Amino acid sequence: MNRYPRDLLGHGPVPPDAHWPGGARLALSIVLNYEEGGENNVLHGDPASEAFLSEITGAQPWPGQRHWNMESIYEYGARAGFWRLHRMLNTLPVTVYGVASALARSPLQVDAMRGAGWEIASHGLKWVEHKDMAEAEERAAIREALRLHAEVTGAPPKGWYTGRCSMNTVRLAAEEGDLAYISDSYADDLPYRVRLGDRSQLILPYTLDANDMRFAIQAGHADGASWEQYLRDSFDCLYAEGGRMMTIGLHCRLAGRPGRAQALKRFLDHVRRHDHVWIATRAQIAAHWDRVHPAKGHLAALSDVPVSAGEMAHELDRDAFVARFGGIYEHSPWIAERAWELELGPAHHHPAGIASALARAFRSAPPEARLEVLRAHPDLAGKLAAAGRLTADSTAEQASAGLDLLTDRERETFQKLNATYVERHGFPFIIAVRDHNKESILDAFHRRIGNTQEAEFTEACAQVERIARLRLEALPW
Repeated sequence: MNRYPRDLLGHGPVPPDAHWPGGARLALSIVLNYEEGGENNVLHGDPASEAFLSEITGAQPWPGQRHWNMESIYEYGARAGFWRLHRMLNTLPVTVYGVASALARSPLQVDAMRGAGWEIASHGLKWVEHKDMAEAEERAAIREALRLHAEVTGAPPKGWYTGRCSMNTVRLAAEEGDLAYISDSYADDLPYRVRLGDRSQLILPYTLDANDMRFAIQAGHADGASWEQYLRDSFDCLYAEGGRMMTIGLHCRLAGRPGRAQALKRFLDHVRRHDHVWIATRAQIAAHWDRVHPAKGHLAALSDVPVSAGEMAHELDRDAFVARFGGIYEHSPWIAERAWELELGPAHHHPAGIASALARAFRSAPPEARLEVLRAHPDLAGKLAAAGRLTADSTAEQASAGLDLLTDRERETFQKLNATYVERHGFPFIIAVRDHNKESILDAFHRRIGNTQEAEFTEACAQVERIARLRLEALPW
């Protein structure tokens, strides 16, 4: 099966109603990353010094050496930045992404986090890259992170965010931890679910744009005012849209610096001037989403993911796919057979998705094959209808426009038009009758019957595709 694993559809054009508590228009998640003491360092058994997210532009790892300046920058986060942010945020619900080894080296900071009632989620065992880890090595690191986290904080984490993850990280974290959510994603403005084996895992997307890490990269903010304005613009946009989630990512050694902390304070003042904002921990947001949009066993809405494998359209084997969609194009199952061979993915589990795949198979067929599809369609109100020999779809469609209740004169008119049209064009008159009534169908008949054969072939093919889309929309999804 030629299948594409990424989901490029997500919630689709109309996101689900978040129903945030108290009628809030926006859920705001403030995340404080605690990494200091867990970064790359030969003291920690790593091969080189840290080079990521610091004040040192273009920093490079120092193999086999400690990096005095880098270490002191990280130490600032633990020694000064954390406490500045703690004083500013200790009355707000905050989620800490805590690197387990960093938490173990900072008992007073952990005590302060707990005293403020903050959620402490897992940020992995060490603040290091996972991308080059063998699966067994990464699984062991995740397992140890969960163990150490519970030992240091007194409870296992409800959430997980690696940041420097591999293609296996989300799956391994879900397998190893009893996690309410995982945040290794930047794919949406709302929570969503992914299926990992037979498990439906809730994903709470994180942010790299509304994140102070942009002070530590070249395409970032030059000063606090620039960052503050970006946060305000993001907040204002999401607040106006309503029903969205906004995440702010902070680091003790970055946002904890005085000039940036002042920008954060001004942004929070802006937030407080709005009444309908729910500031919540990520665990609270996950619990709310589970209540309002619980995981389901089939895709009843775009935001759900089936728990059992094989239920989504792109997962069906050839026979099952053709059995489900082979009748969408009238008496032409070969179109579904060809569509099944395309690169299908999660985004195709939707009427528009399968309509696209079937249309591609139809459009790429030679003109003779498409002509046979046109000829497979019955006349409107013709002899097959009178004899009750239409397909179930065609019968329902013609009835929807009242073509099963014609007077004798109307039936005679249709039969004459049918005969004239077929003689002129070589195939039946085709129109998506669910878009019309008797009068508009007759108007279209009279208007199109004089078209050139080329123009009418093009129009008839477009109508066949429209009929297919309507039939797909009528199926249970």
